[in-house]
Amino acid sequence: MTECKDVTIIGGGPAGLYAAFYCGMRDLSARIIEFKPNLGGKVHIYPEKMIWDIGGLTPITGAQLIEQMEAQARTFNPKVILNEKVEKLEKNMEDCFVVTTNTGHKYVSRTVILATGGGILEPIKLDIEGADRFEVSNLHYTVQSLDRFKDKKVIVSGGGDTAIDWATELEPIAEQVSLVYRGEEFKAMEAHIAHLEASSVHIYKNTKIEKLLADEEGHHVKEILTKNQKTGEKVRFEVDDLIINHGFDRELKFIKESPLKVELEQDFFVKGSGKAETNIAGLYAAGDILSFDGKVHLIAGAYNDAANTVNQAKLYMKPDAYNEIYVSSHNSKFHEKNRKLLSHLYTK
Repeated sequence: MTECKDVTIIGGGPAGLYAAFYCGMRDLSARIIEFKPNLGGKVHIYPEKMIWDIGGLTPITGAQLIEQMEAQARTFNPKVILNEKVEKLEKNMEDCFVVTTNTGHKYVSRTVILATGGGILEPIKLDIEGADRFEVSNLHYTVQSLDRFKDKKVIVSGGGDTAIDWATELEPIAEQVSLVYRGEEFKAMEAHIAHLEASSVHIYKNTKIEKLLADEEGHHVKEILTKNQKTGEKVRFEVDDLIINHGFDRELKFIKESPLKVELEQDFFVKGSGKAETNIAGLYAAGDILSFDGKVHLIAGAYNDAANTVNQAKLYMKPDAYNEIYVSSHNSKFHEKNRKLLSHLYTK
C-alpha cells in the first residue's frame, strides 16, 4: 500500500495534467496514473496538427501543447506513474479511495479525479485477416508526421472529423490522397466536410476495403481491393501508405464495475454536475469523461473542469477552506518564481 495522497488523478491528458497543476495551487498532494508510456492523452493522436482554440495561445502544434502542459503539471512535483492500467476503484475501511492497477499496486488517496477522456482509447483495427503484419510498414492508425507521406499515394479510410482532417492536411504534401468511406454521409463538422469537398482529395463513399494486396516481399501493402456497398462494384487502388481511422474502442471497465456504483450516462460518460462532482462524495471527473448540462467538449473546457474538481476536493477535505477558485496572480506560491522570471526579463 502506498502513501495516502490528497488526490489521485486517473488519466494524464489535458484535464489530468491541469488538475495536477491546480492541486499544487491549493496545497494538495497529488499523483497521476496514466496507462500510456507518456503524458498528453489524446493529443498524441495529432502531434503536428495546429490547435487554435485555446484561450490566450496563438496557434500551437499538438506536440508543443503536450510539452507545455506537462511542464506546467510538474510545477509542484506530483507523483507521476506511467504504464499502469487502473483495474479497480473502491474504498477502504478508513473511507479512503483505493486504486488498484494491473501491476498489483494499490494507491490510496482521500479523493479521486477521473480524467480518462473517453476511457482508454485504442484505435479500431482494420477487420481484415493478416492486416496486422503491415502495421510495421505502411498501414497506420495515427499520423505522427505529415512529412512521412511526402510524394506518396495515400488512402485514408474513415468518415469522421479525424479521417477528413488527415486527408485534407496530407493533400498538399502527398502525390495523391484518396478517402474511402463505407457510409453515405460523413460524420463530421460541416466546415471540415466543406474543406474536403473543395480540395483535390478523391472521395469514394459507400466504399469498404475488402482485401489488402502485398508486394512481392509480402512486407508492404501494394494495393487495396474495395467494394461499393451499393453497386457491388470492386475496384483496386495502388497505395504507398494506408491510413485507417474507424474510431476508437473505449474501455471504462474499472468505473462500470466499481462497487461504488458510479452513475454513468449513455454508457460512455460519468454523470456529474457543473462543479465536476459525481454521485460519489470525494470522486470527481474532468474532461471528456464528464457529462453535465452545458458541458464544453474542448481542451479549454477540460481545464475548467479540472479547476472545479480540485476546488471541490479541497472543500471536501477541508470544508472551512477558501471556497473560490485560486488565481496565480494572487498566489504566494509564485512570488519567488515570479521574481526570478521578471528579473530575467528585465536584465535582457
